[in-house]
Amino acid sequence: MQLFYTDVFVLPLPPGHRFPMEKYARLRQTLLAGGDFSPDDFHLPHAATDEELQRAHDADYIRRISLGEIDEKMQKAIGFPWSPGMVERSRRSAGATIDACRAACASRGIAANLAGGTHHAFAGHGEGFCVFNDAAVAARAMRAEGLAGRILIVDCDVHQGNGTAAILRDDPDIFTFSIHGARNYPFTKENSDLDIELPDGCGDPAYLAQLEHGLDTAFDLACPDLVIYLAGADPYADDRLGRLALSMNGLAERDRRVFRRCRDGAIPVAVAMAGGYARNIDDTVSIHAATIRLGRAMWR
Repeated sequence: MQLFYTDVFVLPLPPGHRFPMEKYARLRQTLLAGGDFSPDDFHLPHAATDEELQRAHDADYIRRISLGEIDEKMQKAIGFPWSPGMVERSRRSAGATIDACRAACASRGIAANLAGGTHHAFAGHGEGFCVFNDAAVAARAMRAEGLAGRILIVDCDVHQGNGTAAILRDDPDIFTFSIHGARNYPFTKENSDLDIELPDGCGDPAYLAQLEHGLDTAFDLACPDLVIYLAGADPYADDRLGRLALSMNGLAERDRRVFRRCRDGAIPVAVAMAGGYARNIDDTVSIHAATIRLGRAMWR
């Protein structure tokens, strides 16, 4: 299982910033320390090129981000102050999902971006800690490279993948499925090909029942050659931004059901970590690590 990491590309943040940037380095360290993976399993991704980004984003937006020509309002919407490091990390994060898709297709198995899941980025603007939409960029790259004809994006972050839905709205070959909190951010939702909205406090049984129904529908309609799976840790009960109240066991069962669909159908899957804002950062790291370990175990 090839894993692509971006934690060495630093995005400078002011003291007290609420985004848990350190979770990425800690995730890689946890996977290495656990003995499940060797250093040879970890790879630095390429930086997504302008050509790759332009399949999902406006050329002028890419230029303005790259040159730092974004005003305070745009920076506030993204949630990060502009810096060259922000640009580099954002390109690498998109490149990591492209690389994970390529690796999954080549092995007919599973690969992962140990970051990514930046599903709030639209074609012409970023928001919600998302600059470039890695899933949309990677899906379009796989189509352009002839590695996948039909692609399914399964978004299990607690927040709707509004940017992904908007970018891919008129793309018949890429199916978007988002299962998320109805009353959570973003407060104005876009239309995915399939949306399942859940009430605050939704626990494991209700969530898993709705997920199963959604997977049935999405796989039947998408007939995918490749799945991109956003495995957000933020539906967790003790997540500061979550509200859905899933247990760690419930999240593991969520992952198992998505992975089983892919494995049993011989469909490659590329995983991106997406959100995770637990009060104890160790919980977020544990949830992400469990996703990666389960994925490897199910394809062995």
